Formats: sequence, C-alpha cells, structure tokens
Amino acid sequence: MDWTPDPDALRGRVAVVAGATRGAGRGIAAALGEAGATVICTGRSSVSGNERSDYDRPETIEETAELVTRLGGSGVAVQVDHLDIDAVARLAERIRDDQGAIDILVNDIWGAEVLKGGPPLWNRPIWEHDITVGLRILRLGIDTHLITSHRLLPLLVQKPGGLVVEVTDGTTSFNDCNYRLSVFYDLAKTAVNRLAFSQGHELKPFGAVAVAVTPGWLRSEMMLDNWGVTEDNWHDALDPRRTDGPVAPPGFAESETPRYVGRGVAAIAADPDRSRFNQQSVTSAELAREYGFTDLDGRQPDGWA
Repeated sequence: MDWTPDPDALRGRVAVVAGATRGAGRGIAAALGEAGATVICTGRSSVSGNERSDYDRPETIEETAELVTRLGGSGVAVQVDHLDIDAVARLAERIRDDQGAIDILVNDIWGAEVLKGGPPLWNRPIWEHDITVGLRILRLGIDTHLITSHRLLPLLVQKPGGLVVEVTDGTTSFNDCNYRLSVFYDLAKTAVNRLAFSQGHELKPFGAVAVAVTPGWLRSEMMLDNWGVTEDNWHDALDPRRTDGPVAPPGFAESETPRYVGRGVAAIAADPDRSRFNQQSVTSAELAREYGFTDLDGRQPDGWA
C-alpha cells in the first residue's frame, strides 16, 4: 500500500513515552516523531549506565530520542526508573518546568521479558514458580504504570484532549478467554487492559481518553535476537531448511515492526474523534484497518488473525 505519515499531524504536541528504550516503546516514540511531536523518552537504560535495568542490552533512551529527532520530531531522553516514586515525581517537575503540560502519555513500561522465562516455565501452577520472580513481574508490569500515571496525569488533565495509552499483550476479549503463560504474566497483561478502562472512566470528565493498545507478534530487538535474524533478513527465520538458527513457526510471517503499533498510537492521538476509543482495547492491526496506515514494508500484518 502507498501510505506515508503526516509530518505535522502532532506538531506542537508533547508526549511522554515511558519505557521508550526498545521494542514497542521505541516504535511508538519513533512514530510520534514521524508525526512531528515532542517526545520525552524515558527508561532505565542510558548511555550513562543501565545498572538498574533487568536487561543486559545495548539499547538506550538516547538512541530512541535521536531517532525521534531524525524522523522530524523533537526527542528528549530522561533516565527514569518507573518503580522509583521520587524519580517519577522529579520527571513530572522537569516536564512542568520545561513544557508546562503534556498531551500524550504512553505507559509501555515492562522489563520482565527475561523473568517470564521460556516455554519450560509456562503453564506451571503458581506453587511451582519462584514467588520472588513472580512478584517482580507484577511490580514491573503493573506498579510502574500506576506510579507513572499517578505522577504525570496531573500534567495531562490541565486542558481537554489528552490521551493515555496503556500498552500490553492481548486485547481484553482475547485475554478474558485465554490463559497467558503463567498466573503472574496473565495477571500483568490483563491488569493493564483494565487500567485503561478505569483511567478512562476517571479521565472522561476532563475531556481526556485512555485506551489499551496491543501489538501483534512484535519484531522487537529481543525477538529478532531470539530467532537469530535482523530486521533486514527476518524472513530467513521462516525457512524450514535453515541451519544457522531456529526456525520460526508460520505465524511469524504476520509479525510486525515496533513502528506499526506506534503508527496506531499516533493515529489515535491525531484523531479529533478519539474519544470513541475511550476505555477500549484494540490491536495495531485493527487500528491500521481503521486509519489506513501501514507497517514500514507497506503491509498491514495481523498477528492476531
């Protein structure tokens, strides 16, 4: 499909993408930058060090902020541990001093991808899991979102039109009917959908909107590493004759770049009628069909189909 982003759709808007270091967070920050927004990119992994991160990976918030700027927006990197209430309060004060208010808050904080483990740990009863690890998953996946909203939403409700996006894995309807890996992972992902619902209820009188958004099969940096491919040759993971790495299942053909879900978030933010999504739970593919945008390769993949 022939589609290009509008470089001025969000010009003059200020967004915070909490958890912008990599994956969906980086993709969302980039797409907001494509639309001309000022994007404050937060996370723990920084060029100044990532000793508080649960991952030992090279991506940094500074890289994300630079990407936002290259794409036409204005990227600002701020190192924040979103479990640290005082640190998030300092972030709020900095934004208040520098920007006055925010228009968009994206809660994409996660950080438990390693803690959730691989297939051998899935589908085990709760009593066979390490409770310390399980509770850490909930802290990273739920508490971070609550702390961030608590401190930053006062900056969003100063004027009508604000948007809160809760990023999770699976829509409300899907997660209601499907057990998700373990009781801890299941609770984290279902709770974030409900958080969008409850925040939407509280934000409605202020003319603001909250929506939960889920990508499909995301070709994040970690996912590409998992299959031993890069974004340039990701199709190789589908080759059954492959000898240089694991073979991905057929569903991987419908995987998407992080920019795809980002373009969905940007589309909602630019929509003057976005209140129709308040308290809803939607996928990147549903948003692509609604707004007509595409992934970077011109496709509209649907990993949930």
